Order: sequence, then structure tokens, then C-alpha cells
Amino acid sequence: MKEQTDQPTDDGAHEPAPGADHRAAEGVDHLQAAASELIAAARSFLDVVEEVVRDKDAVASVVDTLGSVAHAAGQAASKVAAARERGSAPPADDGEGDSPRVQHIRVS
Repeated sequence: MKEQTDQPTDDGAHEPAPGADHRAAEGVDHLQAAASELIAAARSFLDVVEEVVRDKDAVASVVDTLGSVAHAAGQAASKVAAARERGSAPPADDGEGDSPRVQHIRVS
């Protein structure tokens, strides 16, 4: 079946093909439904975030975890910077260094 396209009118303008208005309206309906679903999902997510923010223990746990991650990232960055200054690769941990290869972060 051949798809209908816009047809030129006598004045050179294009007139929508028959049924194009229906397809456009259907597309708008789908976009509105998708937008409504997205808004509902955002509301649900914000409700959960609001509950976490109101729970002091949960906030403290998140802050503690982020602090531990930041500390570990800072240590790793310091090792890389020191290795670059020496002009070598980061040192391999032979088990006798001052920090273990794996750092256990307690999450409560």
C-alpha cells in the first residue's frame, strides 16, 4: 500500500494528506500519556527521597558513606600524583605497604 503524502494546492502550499490530522492527534495523545507517566514516576521518586531526608539516621548513613568514598578517592589520587611526580607507575602493593589493596567500608 502506498503511503499518502502532502499534496500541493493551487497556491503552492501543502495540504496534509487525508488521515494526517488523525495520526497527529494520536501522536499528541501518546505524548501526553507518556508525560503523565513521567510526572507520576518523578513524584514517586521524590516521595522516597523526602522520606530518606526526614530520617536522620538514613541521612547520617548516606553522609558517612559519601565521606568514606571521598576519603578513598583522595588517597588513590594522592598515590597517582606521587607516582607521576616520580615518573613511574603507581607502586604495586606487596603486602608490606601502609594500606591494603582492598578497603572495607562499613555501611550501616
